[in-house]
Amino acid sequence: MQTYMLIVIIALVVIIFILSGFKVVRPTHRALIERLGRYHSFAHPGLHWIIPLIDKMYRVNVTEQMVDAEPQEIITNDNLNASVDAQIYFKVIDTEEGVKSSLYNVNNYQYQIVNLARTTLRNIIGTLTLKSANSERGRINTELHQILSEETQKWGISIVRAELKQIDPPPDVQETMNKVVKAENEKISAIDFATAAETTADGTKRAKIKEAEGLRQSMILKAEGEAESIRLVNEAAQKYFIGNAQILRKIEAVETSLRNNAKIVLPSDSELVNVIGDMAGVLPLKKAEEKK
Repeated sequence: MQTYMLIVIIALVVIIFILSGFKVVRPTHRALIERLGRYHSFAHPGLHWIIPLIDKMYRVNVTEQMVDAEPQEIITNDNLNASVDAQIYFKVIDTEEGVKSSLYNVNNYQYQIVNLARTTLRNIIGTLTLKSANSERGRINTELHQILSEETQKWGISIVRAELKQIDPPPDVQETMNKVVKAENEKISAIDFATAAETTADGTKRAKIKEAEGLRQSMILKAEGEAESIRLVNEAAQKYFIGNAQILRKIEAVETSLRNNAKIVLPSDSELVNVIGDMAGVLPLKKAEEKK
């Protein structure tokens, strides 16, 4: 009985021993297997078995990761303190050499990247003024990315990108900068308003000039029409009332007066009465009495 129990115990220990040697590597990781403290093999994603107590597996995340360089006070070239922060995006190269380098060539690569980024930022921004540092963020990002890539290459790290998170000046300097920006914006707004007003005035001026030219042209055409009308009347008068142009004009005056219901008293012996009478088929009273 005791022998049987011993066999069962030994079998359970062996089973547990064997099962404890199975390790799973996820697709987001790569692993290194060490045997008795020395590098033994490289493990890809999947199921692996190692010898318990003899082998040890170290998994390494090979997806893109981000670390914050943490805000720090940096003195710019114009002797102003600026609070600077940056974010670094990186990933461990998923090859065997890359994973080995990330474990064997550097101790805690995330901590090392943060400190290297902080030091690099101090060196770069220390040579710039606060204004140029704010206006040249792209150049600072590029330079920071280049330096980090060169320094971390031997760590099996690939720097994906580096981005400045903030460059904040002291509160009093920030207030002064805001006032300057506000004044510049107001200046630009005033210039734009003046330009718009000038454009409007110029348009109004051109419209009035066009209107005056149109009125002038209309008056010229009207005068030419009246002159042409007078010319035609004169020609008709010369043709049909030779020597009686003045009488024709008098008839037109009478016609206008009669159209407006005006009463005109004329001497009976005037030429105009004779003309009207001839036109109407009526003789003046004086001539009619003489005939009688």
